[in-house]
Amino acid sequence: MNAEALKRESARRALEYVKPGMKLGLGTGSTAAHFVDLLAEKMRGGLSIVGVPTSEATRKQAEALGIPLTTLDETPELDLTVDGADELDSSLSLIKGGGGALLREKIVASASREMIVVADESKAVAALGRFPLPVEVVDFGLEATRRAIAAVSGASGCRGDLILRKKADGHVFVTDQGHVILDAHFGRIPDAAVLAKGLAQVPGVVEHGLFIGLATRAILAGAEGIRVIERS
Repeated sequence: MNAEALKRESARRALEYVKPGMKLGLGTGSTAAHFVDLLAEKMRGGLSIVGVPTSEATRKQAEALGIPLTTLDETPELDLTVDGADELDSSLSLIKGGGGALLREKIVASASREMIVVADESKAVAALGRFPLPVEVVDFGLEATRRAIAAVSGASGCRGDLILRKKADGHVFVTDQGHVILDAHFGRIPDAAVLAKGLAQVPGVVEHGLFIGLATRAILAGAEGIRVIERS
């Protein structure tokens, strides 16, 4: 199967964990989009749920498919979030934010009792860092923030270029919350927890793409079938 078919198989397996009446966090990205499509199909068969989207793109997709939506103000506690990942390691620590929705994704995941990651096998790594780490920042004082990020990252053993994300047309990428993203090309991250703590202390950093202790299960689709990893 090609990559999209593998993603869809992973998303299909995640549906097995969705029960009637659940309050679901709906992730963002190509694999999560497959899950939202398949969820809508199951709802046409009688399943009743309500969802909280993690991005404007997911909101528009869900609305177009007729999935009823709520907000975390109306429904602050969720049963389950299903979302993708740019990378995950064996302990289910993640890098997310390649699509730019990391802030809302982390808020929704944190409000959920469980988080399932849906992905193809290529996203599994021995150590996080092959994928550039997104860091969402405010645009005020950007160079000062960039220098502070470099300092705390260096102290945790991570060094590399911090590149302001731009769209294909050359304009600066702006998140749904109106912030910008610095993509940190660190390579292997020796201690994700230490780096996460350091980044969280930098003024100007809104959120980072290290998701630690949030995912409870990962469903990975590969050429040899589905592999499920559960956090112990």
